[in-house]
Amino acid sequence: MVRAAILPAVGSPLEIAEIDLPEPGPGQARVRLAAAGVCHSDLSLTNGTMRVPVPAVLGHEGAGTVVSVGEGVAHLAPGDGVVLNWAPSCGSCHACSLGEVWLCGNALAGAADVYAKRQDGSDLHPGLNVAAFAEETVVAADCVLPVPDGVPLTDAALLGCAVLTGYGAVHHSARVRAGESVVVFGVGGVGLATLQAARIAGAGQIIAVDVSPAKEQLARSAGATDYVVASETTPREIRKLTGGHGADVAVECVGRAVTIRAAWESTRRGGRTTVVGIGGKDQQVTFNALELFHWGRTLSGCVYGNCDPAVDLPVLAGHIRAGSLDLGALVTDRIGLDGIPAAFENMIAGKGGRALVVF
Repeated sequence: MVRAAILPAVGSPLEIAEIDLPEPGPGQARVRLAAAGVCHSDLSLTNGTMRVPVPAVLGHEGAGTVVSVGEGVAHLAPGDGVVLNWAPSCGSCHACSLGEVWLCGNALAGAADVYAKRQDGSDLHPGLNVAAFAEETVVAADCVLPVPDGVPLTDAALLGCAVLTGYGAVHHSARVRAGESVVVFGVGGVGLATLQAARIAGAGQIIAVDVSPAKEQLARSAGATDYVVASETTPREIRKLTGGHGADVAVECVGRAVTIRAAWESTRRGGRTTVVGIGGKDQQVTFNALELFHWGRTLSGCVYGNCDPAVDLPVLAGHIRAGSLDLGALVTDRIGLDGIPAAFENMIAGKGGRALVVF
């Protein structure tokens, strides 16, 4: 029996309870969690913006230590430090055949599996494959990657989503070039990672935008050269800060129609906007045909930072060891399992950066 955070149904509050976790079967590994990040995607699962089978144990950004492995798992051993990969690629679908593993059509197939039992004997599903909001979890062996050398195990949890997403948005999707100006909408965990990634890319001007004035110091510590409190005039303020032209690149980390539109309007003619935030179906963004022609801007979605975790984690580790990427700077709250509901409330209120569940 291990303690876990259970989502009993969409729209219901989380329940912290003991669950019956089986030993790993063939092709599986059991992992004792060291830490798990509280991501906005977890909140999106609770309110139905994203759908997975329920009841489920949430949490998809985590790292820990292998406790045991099932039959046929040769690349892992008890004692190995690992990062959880919530979206493993199958290697055989159309997207994978194109090398776009972040769009794998089978990546979330495991979320429909039954992986554990509640105390009353009812079935539990593993959220986004890995069920990281628990003291221990059982996952498919392809859902774990080795923790890179020189990265503390607790901090490594952040590599599983926030850092890969922010880094990939800058380096793979927007492809920021040295000297370009970048504006980042939303200074949460992913936004802070995006600001650091823009700094690593050599961006000349890095503008952070958030509804909260209290986040300015967080943003500047992550690399922002300018800070704008979000309002109806935000695009105009961005253009003023960039010589009247607009930013070369905008990265939207909120997932709301108004911020997506503001991000697009904040870029120059020919500018590039990458949308990282996950919005609901009710968030409709509109453009007229003439402005699309006139501005010549590019608007693109970004899934998991357009990353291949197996390739990108070692690259990120190099930046960590060099001191250019500070994982600890993303964390504003270290909590236990019982603190997850309050962390959700803080996200809704736009407070803080990443909350990290430490076991």
